[in-house]
Amino acid sequence: MPHFFINSKDVNNGHIVISDEDNYNHIAKSLRARQGEKLLLIDENKIQYETVIEQITKREITAKIENSYKSNRILDFGLYLAQSPLRSDSQSVIIEKATELGAAAVYPVFTDNCSVSKSVIEKKIAKWQRIMYEASKQCERADVPYCSALVDDFTPLVKGGRGDFPAFDKVIAFCERRTTRTLHEFWKENPVKKGENLLVIIGPEGGFSDREFEFFEKNSIPMLTLGDLILKADTAVTVALGNIIYEYSNQN
Repeated sequence: MPHFFINSKDVNNGHIVISDEDNYNHIAKSLRARQGEKLLLIDENKIQYETVIEQITKREITAKIENSYKSNRILDFGLYLAQSPLRSDSQSVIIEKATELGAAAVYPVFTDNCSVSKSVIEKKIAKWQRIMYEASKQCERADVPYCSALVDDFTPLVKGGRGDFPAFDKVIAFCERRTTRTLHEFWKENPVKKGENLLVIIGPEGGFSDREFEFFEKNSIPMLTLGDLILKADTAVTVALGNIIYEYSNQN
């Protein structure tokens, strides 16, 4: 069933009127939806609506609400990704998979060995945000994560608590070749609790620089490994976030 984000102001007397251009064009023109077909709609309060289309005009769609409830398609802890952007389509895949795995935000970080220039990264932010929006619809998320502006200094990010950076309860970095400590070992001693915010840092294909390793050590940021095999950066993101969700789900 197609899934779309709406505003609660469009909900009235058991009906929802869809008039914004993007949703209207997708439903009426791309999907060629017809009267009687069902739609899943969700508002900014994470209320999910099961609806059936009653009418489609040249400008709006009217859907009748058959059922509504609070969506549970959201993690109950904050999962945040700070990651050095990759070239080509690899970064788009990372953004998509991070969205599907429940990340609340992605912070593109310009690391010492980043293979993409600052100017290119800055031009890609809007595209990555759009990918997040479309991926959220596809996986029926209760919300849409955000892609922040380029971060070129780890310090304000890991300190958190201002601007786009929430206060992080725990910060970890995945650093192959520099540690043998696993996520499972870390989790046994430092389980993330419901409502806490966890920041995950993953570097570029070339790895972190000595200066960045020194930063992690100086700021007491645990450096973890994903195993004996050396993973590509895009693979590492999916594996890391997936393993974090697994450890969280099985910690009790």
